[in-house]
Amino acid sequence: MERHVAKILGYDVDLFSFDQAVEYIVQKSQMQSTQTITLNPEMIELGDKNQEFSEILKNADLLIPDGFGIKLALKIYGISQERIPGIEFAGRLIDYCAKNSLPVALIGAKEETLQTACQKLKEKNDGLNIVYARNGYFKEDDERAIVDEIKSKNPKLVLVALGVPKQEVFIKKYKNEFPNTIFVGVGGSFDVWSGNVKRAPKIFRQLGCEWLWRLIKEPSRFNRMFPTLPLFLFKVIINKK
Repeated sequence: MERHVAKILGYDVDLFSFDQAVEYIVQKSQMQSTQTITLNPEMIELGDKNQEFSEILKNADLLIPDGFGIKLALKIYGISQERIPGIEFAGRLIDYCAKNSLPVALIGAKEETLQTACQKLKEKNDGLNIVYARNGYFKEDDERAIVDEIKSKNPKLVLVALGVPKQEVFIKKYKNEFPNTIFVGVGGSFDVWSGNVKRAPKIFRQLGCEWLWRLIKEPSRFNRMFPTLPLFLFKVIINKK
């Protein structure tokens, strides 16, 4: 499947539909291990400040429009693009692995959250084989042993929930040691899957306003989102001109 992208402030954002994105990364993983990044404006801002992270974004195998701000930026460029929430993308890959008896590994979150997430994912996805689960509380010195243990399990899908940018750096550092493995950074998804954090109501998600729901529930996020989002959109408009 051919990859179609739009450049936003120097980054190639994939223009697949949801189904096409899943199909693309599954197909590509037949040839090599892959890194999928679910992009939002905050990550682009971080890339502007951090050269290592910028290179990771530019070299991702799939850079999908997760954040509402990315979808809005594409609209400014005249592109109507389906938003692909990272948690739903990862969920679709979990479903694919469960249906095809492919092993899955999870890294991140607190131990209790991780174990509850594993239990609920298995309840939801009949036949899901989680061959490795490790909480996110480890030091860099522990990484070698962790990676070697994951490799011994030969997972098809590895979901890393260490937060941005740690999860992307971790994946970039080790993915090429694995054969034909799909890696996705999933942020706080384990907290949602465990039931500790509730997603926005469906109507908010359908309207692309999940960010607003999170802002209502967690007002402390305001300082992180603003002025980041307006500034990002201002840069997009100037770049277009």
